[in-house]
Amino acid sequence: MNMAKDPICGMNVNEKTAKIKSEYMGKTYYFCNQACKTTFDKNPMRYAGEQEKHSGHSCDCGCR
Repeated sequence: MNMAKDPICGMNVNEKTAKIKSEYMGKTYYFCNQACKTTFDKNPMRYAGEQEKHSGHSCDCGCR
C-alpha cells in the first residue's frame, strides 16, 4: 500500500484511494480532507518541500 503524507497536517493518506489531491510542479499531493487541500492550494510553494521536514504540526482541519 502506497502511503503519502498530507503536507499540511502530516497524516498518512493512501495514494490509491485518496479522492482529495492537487498537482503542483509535476507532483501529486494527497490530503486527508478538503480543508488541508484548500490550505495547500492557497500557497503550495510553502508546503511542497515540507513533506521531508514535517514534524507533525497541528492545523485547523480537524484530522487529528
